[in-house]
Amino acid sequence: MPSLLKRRPGPDTGADPTAVRSRRRFARRQWRRRWLSWKPLLVLLLLVALVVGGVWLVFFSRYLSVQSVQVTGTGLLSADDIRAAAEVPDEQPLARVDVAAIERRVEALAPVADAEVLRQWPDRVLIRVTERTPIAVVDIGGRIRGMDEDGVIFRDYPRAPRTLPLVKTSGPTGGEALHEAAQVVSALPPALSRRVEHLAVETVDQITLVLRDGRQVVWGSAEDSAAKAEVLVALLKEPARRYDVSVPGQPTTSQDISAP
Repeated sequence: MPSLLKRRPGPDTGADPTAVRSRRRFARRQWRRRWLSWKPLLVLLLLVALVVGGVWLVFFSRYLSVQSVQVTGTGLLSADDIRAAAEVPDEQPLARVDVAAIERRVEALAPVADAEVLRQWPDRVLIRVTERTPIAVVDIGGRIRGMDEDGVIFRDYPRAPRTLPLVKTSGPTGGEALHEAAQVVSALPPALSRRVEHLAVETVDQITLVLRDGRQVVWGSAEDSAAKAEVLVALLKEPARRYDVSVPGQPTTSQDISAP
C-alpha cells in the first residue's frame, strides 16, 4: 500500500560546494548594496529625530524650564523688589525667556542704572543690577531726594547728608536744569565738593555754588565745568565774598555777594 505521507525534501547533499559559496557571497553582496543604499536615509532620519528631540527639549519641555531667579548687586532695593519688577515667568522654557524685556522692566525702577539678564543653564535666570550712585541731594518741597550724575532722582533721605552737596531749586525746576546741576557736581574735585554747602539752581544757565563758609560762586551753565572748577580752586586763595567763573577765561571776584 503506497504511503499517503509525502516525504519532506531534505538538504541537497549533492549540491556543488563551490556553487553554494558563490550564492552566499552573492547574497551578502546584495545585502551590502541594499544597506549602502538605505544608510544615508537612515542617517538623515536619525539626525532629524535628534534635531526634533533637541528642539522639543530646549524650547518646549519642562526639563530646561525656569526654576529660580538669582539677583545680585542690590543695595537700595531688595532681591524681591527686582524679582517683582522682572516678572520672570515660572517654569517657562529657559530658551524662550525674553531677557531684553526683563532688562527693560528692571531698568524702569528709579534706583536701577543698569540691568543685565543672563540664562544660567539648566534652569536659572540671573539678574545683575547696577544701582545709581548719589552725587547730590535735592530739596523738593521739603523732601530730600538723592540725585545721580545724570540728574535722575531715585531715592529718599530722612535728612540731607553732609557728605553730599545739596541742590536747591527756585520753583518748579525742570529735569534739564537738574541734569545741568548734576554735571556741575560731577566736575567738582572731591576737595572742592566737600566745601560746597548747596547749589542754587534757577535755570539751566543760572547755577550758583554756595560754600560752607558763606562765599558764593557764580557758575552759569554746566558747560566747561572742568575748566571752571580748576579756575575756582585757584581763585579761592584770594579773599573775596563772590567769585564768578561763568566765563572761565575771564573770572572775577567781588566782596559784594549781590554784585551783578
